[in-house]
Amino acid sequence: MHQIRRLVNSKGTRAEASTRFELYHCDCVEGMRSLDDETVDIVVTSPPYNLGVKYSSYKDDQKREAYLAWCLQWAEEIKRVLKATGSFFLNIGASPSNPLLPFEITDAFTQDQLFVLQNSIHWIKAISMEMEDGAVISKGHFKPINSERFLNDCHEHVFHFTKDGDIRLNRLAIGVPYADKTNISRWGHTGGRDKRCAGNTWFIPYETIRDRATQRPHPATFPSELAERCILLHGVREDTVMVDPFLGIGNAGVAARNCGVPRFIGFDIDEKYLTVAAERTGARIENVNLGAP
Repeated sequence: MHQIRRLVNSKGTRAEASTRFELYHCDCVEGMRSLDDETVDIVVTSPPYNLGVKYSSYKDDQKREAYLAWCLQWAEEIKRVLKATGSFFLNIGASPSNPLLPFEITDAFTQDQLFVLQNSIHWIKAISMEMEDGAVISKGHFKPINSERFLNDCHEHVFHFTKDGDIRLNRLAIGVPYADKTNISRWGHTGGRDKRCAGNTWFIPYETIRDRATQRPHPATFPSELAERCILLHGVREDTVMVDPFLGIGNAGVAARNCGVPRFIGFDIDEKYLTVAAERTGARIENVNLGAP
């Protein structure tokens, strides 16, 4: 039997106690093999992008064919553990040197009939808008690209995969008010509510930090709010189980706690990142045995 460290949340504040955290220090493919078939409701994750990012315990520069084959490995495990009514939200970005990566992964998942792409969401990290009076408003944080050929990188993709493409979502859980209030009475589907679907462009900037080493000790994270929107969109019940195969420093776990997800399971091969995730979610360490020799 393989001994793998698991972190389980200790009893603390009421918010911490509402979500049971099971955080495993192991490879996610091996870890997910310990889960039963069709027992997971929501998966929100962001794997390494194979763009040469400097992680502590992972080499992010595989050959393209090897990387895509590896993606299919963990995607097959996600499909196995995901319920027929489940949602899999995949955050993936690109770079000028590898602009087709998000679409290659999507194509691999759908061509192999692992999933149906039900929604394609654009995570806008930074935006500039010229107003009617000529003023320019810039919001958010972007990755500057030092090149005369390419534009600064200001967005990433969030792909919503399901098994059959027919999962009903709670669109108004992350809805926004109408700009034109006459729409409330003009359109019968509003039911008198001043709220509409926000669409598939989500402006979510990173929080400003002053010390990366202590506040964001991970080279590639998504904001907790991104995962929160995914959770609320799918919906939470009293028995909802959520998984993040690439936990990092635990932003998806923080989102699960904020949304009241009853059970959260996370995996990461990096003990340093996992320790930070444990601290942020109120977990303690214990040892368990998983899998076969």
